This record gives sequence, C-alpha cells and structure tokens, in this order.
Amino acid sequence: MKTLLDLENWPRKEHFHFFRQFDEPFFGATVEIDCTAAYANSKKLDCSFFIYYLHKTLVAVNTIEPFRYRISDDKIYINDRIDASATIGRPDGTFGFSLIEYNHSFDIFKANALAEIERIQTTTGLFTRSFESDNVIHFSAIPWLNFTSLSHARSFSAPDSCPKISFGKMMVAENGKRTMSMSIHVHHGLIDGLQLGSFVDYFQEIMNQ
Repeated sequence: MKTLLDLENWPRKEHFHFFRQFDEPFFGATVEIDCTAAYANSKKLDCSFFIYYLHKTLVAVNTIEPFRYRISDDKIYINDRIDASATIGRPDGTFGFSLIEYNHSFDIFKANALAEIERIQTTTGLFTRSFESDNVIHFSAIPWLNFTSLSHARSFSAPDSCPKISFGKMMVAENGKRTMSMSIHVHHGLIDGLQLGSFVDYFQEIMNQ
C-alpha cells in the first residue's frame, strides 16, 4: 500500500522540482559502521551475518520515512513497506536479482530470506522473477573489497528513485572491533544530507543493540 504525499504543502517542494530535472539526481556517501555487536548477535542467532544486517538495514529504511518515498509520474508516494532487491551470488560466480520481503519479525524475515536465496542459487540468469512495484531498496554486498567510495551503473533514461545500499568487506582490528564500509546513494529530490545522517545514526544504533 502507498499514499500520495501532499506535494503542494511539502516544505521540500522546490527542492524536489529542482533535483528531479538532473540527469543524475542521486548523491551518496560511504561511512564506516561498527558491526562488532551485530556480528556477535548473528552468531548467537545461528544466522548468516548477511541476513542479519540486511534485516537491520530494512528496519532503518522502514523507520526513516523519506527512505519510503518513491517518484511516479512526477508525484511522490509514501510506501507502507519497503522490501529488498538484493544481489545474490551463485557458486558459478554469477548473481541474480532477488526480492526479499521485509518483516519486522526477524524469524519471519530470516525464513523469507533463506527461501529466496535458495531460489536464486538454483536458477540462472539475472532476472529470475518479475515484480512491478518500486517499493524496494537496491542492495548489494561486496565482501571482497574494503571500499572507501562506490559508484553504481545506472541508466539515466530509466525512472528510478530507489535508494541503493551496499556493504563492503568486514575488517577486524587487533582489539577485536569489527567494521564494514556502507555506501548509500539516494535521490536528492527526496532526501537531503539531514535525512541521510539520521538514517546512518539510527542504523548504527540498532546494529549496536
């Protein structure tokens, strides 16, 4: 479900109309996330760390309202729920696009994620299912690379307002602290640095729990 945002009375109306005209309206940042507690929690839950931090990412996305905004026909819609279109790797070195539905319950989400990961890994090709909605984030993990910045391949002619969130290689310091790079790219017509900062702060908070 989604509702129409009252654009005429939205304080960012001028910002939206300004940035939506850009050939490249996305901006991004790469930050370092402390994942020491989160990694330990994933092991206690006997869960892959990837599924654990994907769930935390979706909790943050669904909590910070502007991350649920999407543009369609020059209007802004607020989605009730945002899922993940995550790249899932296969043993042959290829990957496929998935659709992993969000659920606030970690146990339900974990079951959904495991089923979708298994489905992707037993199929071939890039697009293995069709879905019409844009109530997703584009999500990827690059566990082979400790990156300090990241860019994305994009078709500028295709309408797109979905946030793109990527994680890098987990690094372990001598004192046992674990960190990962997180890259976030968002549509500037919908999100500014203030909201991006709120997202990162909240995500780090729930990763520390």
